Amino acid sequence: MTHLSVEMLAADATEPITSAGHAQLGIAVLAGIAVIVLLITKFKLHAFLSLIIGSLVLGAVAGAPLDKAITSFSTGLGTTVAGTGVLIALGAILGKLLADSGGADQIVDTILAKASRRTMPWAMVLIAGIVGLPIFFEVGIVLLIPVVLLVAKRGNFSLMRIGIPALAGLSVMHGLIPPHPGPLVAIDAVGANLGVTLALGVVVAIPTAIIAGPLFSRYAARWVDIRPPEKMVPERASDDLEKRPGFGITVATVLLPVVMMLAKALVDVVIDDPAAGAQRVFDVVGSPLIALLTAVVVAMFTLGRAAGFTRGRIAVTVEKSLAPIAGVLLIVGAGGGFKQTLVDAGVGQMILDVSKGWHLSTLLLAWLIAVTIRLATGSATVATISAAGLVAPLAADMSTTHGALLVLAIGCGSLFFSHVNDAGFWLVKEYFGMSVGQTLKTWSVMETLISVVGIICVLLLSLVL
Repeated sequence: MTHLSVEMLAADATEPITSAGHAQLGIAVLAGIAVIVLLITKFKLHAFLSLIIGSLVLGAVAGAPLDKAITSFSTGLGTTVAGTGVLIALGAILGKLLADSGGADQIVDTILAKASRRTMPWAMVLIAGIVGLPIFFEVGIVLLIPVVLLVAKRGNFSLMRIGIPALAGLSVMHGLIPPHPGPLVAIDAVGANLGVTLALGVVVAIPTAIIAGPLFSRYAARWVDIRPPEKMVPERASDDLEKRPGFGITVATVLLPVVMMLAKALVDVVIDDPAAGAQRVFDVVGSPLIALLTAVVVAMFTLGRAAGFTRGRIAVTVEKSLAPIAGVLLIVGAGGGFKQTLVDAGVGQMILDVSKGWHLSTLLLAWLIAVTIRLATGSATVATISAAGLVAPLAADMSTTHGALLVLAIGCGSLFFSHVNDAGFWLVKEYFGMSVGQTLKTWSVMETLISVVGIICVLLLSLVL
């Protein structure tokens, strides 16, 4: 993975492409973000185009020469795609193999078969956490919502009692845990250690998902007591699979890249000698690229071949997995371009200078910036990327653990209060057959809980680590 080092970011911040003062830079940031928000929400322009235009507006208002603003944007886009694009693609392939082989269904069916009525909400958050680990939020919703609707109907549950835990598990994974795009880009931007971020992310994710999922679902079910909409409840169709991969091997395959990356982090802590042979081996084995590539190759056998797939069908599955992520890659790349424009204009250094006189935790400041951008744009990924670019200089003197916590603080802020400018809001509303008001009282409150509980956990960890 290509990392923007803290030193590079600091160097960029001290040699800005504009000589604008703090006030002008502040206005430029607001103008750039306002343009992005307006284009996405009012004019329904694709986020990729909106981010390009917003970056140019930012540069223009900051007084940067147009050619330098374009170079900054292009550099940021290229660096971001180079650093995360391959990982996003590998994650998409792994997710598609999991879905098409019936592995996802096997995880779901096995856990549900062992869950009682009382433990069903807990089973749903567990399913969502496992299935949501290697796949995007939207894909996870498409995979899990049919299961949620079937369980709610057959078990005569309130839809919120089953649905909220599943959504919470997916959302927490999406916002906090690599290899999801937002956390990966934030790790890259602030120069954080991926293995440490992954380990601490799991520590934060577990209590956050429990509180925002099974516990909150009790209240959500009272506030919005609805049943599954008949038109959306699927018939559990039989497909052309000869068989499905086993539960144990499926879970092992999904968790393989996580174990490899965590092993690297553990070796780094135990040995702490870059020249040591064992550490150099684990640096390779535990790199995100090798970990995910290994998982994909293994999945072709443990999932694809186990389901009776021919080589041709595996090839088709891989090919089909890549097309849907084109938009994600472009948005992530353009977000990286916007972030680099912020950095090169000197905005990160401005925040560093201005915040020196504040008695505010760096972690809390990062969370607040991400919350603001999330509320404005509706995109968790855009909020993560932009906030990471703004606060990257603040990570220069941080320890490894606090650098990881900075990434998690940004991730928590990026999930705050999903509302009408977020595609996920409408996806949940339509699948569950809710009104806008009902969606606000359930989904939006759940997202806010994840954000607030998450940052509290991050701040508590910062006191003891």
